[in-house]
Amino acid sequence: MVLSFFSRSLAALLLTLGTLGVSSAALAESKNYTVTAPDGVALAVQEAGNPAGPAVVLIHGLLGSRLNWAAQVDSAELARYRIITYDLRGHGLSGKPTDPDAYRDGRRWADDLAAVIAASHAKRPVLVGWSLGGAVISNYLAAYGDGRIAGAVYVDGVIELNAAQIVAHPQVYRDMTSADLKTHLDGERTFLALCFQTQPDTVTTGRLLANAALASWTMQSAVQSMTVAAADALSKVHVPVLLIYGAHDALVDPDAAIARVKELDPQARSELYANVGHAPFIEDPVRFNRDLAAFIEKTSAQ
Repeated sequence: MVLSFFSRSLAALLLTLGTLGVSSAALAESKNYTVTAPDGVALAVQEAGNPAGPAVVLIHGLLGSRLNWAAQVDSAELARYRIITYDLRGHGLSGKPTDPDAYRDGRRWADDLAAVIAASHAKRPVLVGWSLGGAVISNYLAAYGDGRIAGAVYVDGVIELNAAQIVAHPQVYRDMTSADLKTHLDGERTFLALCFQTQPDTVTTGRLLANAALASWTMQSAVQSMTVAAADALSKVHVPVLLIYGAHDALVDPDAAIARVKELDPQARSELYANVGHAPFIEDPVRFNRDLAAFIEKTSAQ
């Protein structure tokens, strides 16, 4: 009886996987490795999903790590894709240079992404950048063009460090770079709270705070003057661009950001999520994963 039940359960699981077009081996596929950037910074990289599927590179935001993408990495809907994540310089398990110029120069962040794409041998990946990750995509496009990618998704992305696009929180950003530990940590906590219209569960909140504690203090100060070559990037892009923003983003003005991208790239398509703040992929992962899958399917078919 037990064996029969186990056999039926296994058959049901395999049928489900078959319906999704994903093998059990693909779901179990996960690996971690290190990529060295041109300036010597070590970048912690993770891969998950189907190694033979269309590639997507997920780029987290300020104070985060690749763990921010748990709802995508663990998604059954996205398991048919090759999901590549990495910790940005100054974050997570990646190297943390002590030279402020290692963070102010946007080309360094672009070179990091190029190194990850090259080392992973990702074939025409879709790039997905959240917040600061959007600036990384723009700098990559400005430096390397779009010939090696299939498309780009800006998720509440920082388009430009422009007062018209960035919601002013001078006290928060000042506290985040304070030499006083309590002030510094309280500033980071306030910043993370501003990322959400609906605050996440306690486990996710704890992980976000731990991510923030790992982030370089030098980076947090220097990145506020990071060069972002959005005009050079988006005015020359030919691949599809998708903008996903939360209507209640308290850090980036969604209307101003979307308008600026469409000024540079009139073909860019936008989605505005109601009742969502700065992190749609965490606040509304079901819709986000569905929209991302549709975008990947569209670009991989071209």
